Parts: sequence; C-alpha cells; structure tokens
Amino acid sequence: MLLLRDLNRLPTAARGGAVSIGNFDGVHCGHAKLVERLRRRADEVGGPAVVFTFDPHPATLLRPDRAPTPLTWMERRADLLAKAGADVLLACPTTHDLLALSPQEFFDRAIAGALDAKALIEGPNFYFGKDRAGDVKTLRSLCDERGIALEILDAAVSEGETISSSRIRRLLSAGAVGEAAALLTEPYRIRGRVVSGERRGRNLGFPTANLDEIDTLVPGDGIYAGRFVWPGGERATAIHVGPNITFGESVRKIECHLVDFKGDLYGAPAEVTFLARLREVQPFPSAERLIEALHADVARTREIVTMTSD
Repeated sequence: MLLLRDLNRLPTAARGGAVSIGNFDGVHCGHAKLVERLRRRADEVGGPAVVFTFDPHPATLLRPDRAPTPLTWMERRADLLAKAGADVLLACPTTHDLLALSPQEFFDRAIAGALDAKALIEGPNFYFGKDRAGDVKTLRSLCDERGIALEILDAAVSEGETISSSRIRRLLSAGAVGEAAALLTEPYRIRGRVVSGERRGRNLGFPTANLDEIDTLVPGDGIYAGRFVWPGGERATAIHVGPNITFGESVRKIECHLVDFKGDLYGAPAEVTFLARLREVQPFPSAERLIEALHADVARTREIVTMTSD
C-alpha cells in the first residue's frame, strides 16, 4: 500500500488506474464492498486501485463546529483499505483553494489530470467541487466527455439502514462497540500514549495504563473488554472509559488494566481495540465491592479475548 499526500507529485504507480473518492472514515463494510469492486475494475484497466480522500475532513475547514470526530487515523485507514484490496491511498491535504475548485476544475485537475483515471467507482451520494455542486449526474457527464468509465454502486445496507460512518459514530458514542464492529471491517481501535495517573488501580491490585493524546472518537462511558498493543507487546485488557465516580472524580479517563502483565509502559505509544462492552461505569459503596467487580471484569475480558483469538 502506498500512502501518498501530494496530488501534484504522484508516482507512476498511482496513475492510470481505477479511482474512488470519499472520506472512507472507519472503513466499514460499505467501503469494503466499494473497494472490492474498485480492485476488480483496476485489474480490468491494468492499473492501480486508488482511494482518494481528504485530510482533514473538509468540514474541519468549512464547518469546524460540526466537523465529525475521526474514526481512524490515516495510517490505520491505509492499512484497512489495503486489506480490502486498495493499492494506493491518496490523503490529499484539504485546503480552502482545493475546496474552492468547481466540479469541472476538480475533475480536470485531480481525476483526469493528476490521477489519469481510467475508471471511477462511487456510491450514490457522491458530491464534489465547491459547495458540493457536482453530483453523480455531473460526474457521469464529465466522465463521458473524457472516456472514463463510471460505475455507481448501491449503498450497503444492514438491518434496513444504510451503513455509514455517522451511524457507526452513533453506536460507538452509545458504547455499542459490538454492534459497531458488525458494520466495520475490523473491531474499533483507538491510539494514544500511556501517561501517569492517580495510581489508584495499583493500590487496589489492578494497575492501569492510562491513555492520552487520542485523536479519534472515544467510545461512550463504560467498562469494555479489548486488546492493548504497544511496541513489543500485546495483552488482553479491561478498559475503563469515563470518570472514577466511586472516588468522586468527574474527569473522563481511558484506563486499561492489562491482564497478566507487570511492567512500566509510561510514555509508550499504544493502540486499544474494543471488543465488547461489559457494563456501565457505576459507583461502589466500598473499595471491597469495587475489587469484586474488577475481578469479574478481568475474568470476562480474558474469556472474550480468548474467544475472539481462536
């Protein structure tokens, strides 16, 4: 997989193939369906399967108060798209000049020009150019003029509702990581860095790695089972998202108890995968009752991670 970031300096390996343009945030099953068709079309035209996206999301510049929180960082997006069949991810830097291009200008500069596309694969709700003035009908007209093949795929649907990044954000925000995973190509993952905490978990016999510097959506408050990966290691982990209300705290935290692990991870970069929600964050009347709950959380985490590893 090539991860490229400059529309004006594309290597030959990124030109003359099949292209799909969109945000592809999260890389859900609808995206995978589109990339699967993109892969086949690229093979037919004898070129690369290229995904063109914007970094950051255009709404970050146009409507910053309503910009969606990302589901994936770009390297993660590239990895997931590669597994789906893409050869190239062009993460084009989003600028006001780029967003000011008319549909015709964007098509000429990016699609027909820089990418030298031979085929395009898009979904039915595709818009492009300044103020989203170009739609599928506009795109078809421009493709016909240039002799570029265009295929519009139906939206992917699950349980009667379109699979979309916004739907997945709603599920994750509600803590429904299992339901979100059913729509994603892989269970949801965040990344961050291990930072120092209050060390209460250590005093209770359940030391935690506290995660900070997170640049994607954090699932809703709750206790989760998942996996914790850092350079050189991986462990099952019980994840606490939310405040420590038993101790009267109100600050939202991400604390991970690594099962069967002893060591110091302070400062290490880490990725955490959410596999299942175990329970709500709740206050306990005593440290003893909290410890009982933590033992149950760890036992359930070990069971879930073992099941998903088979």
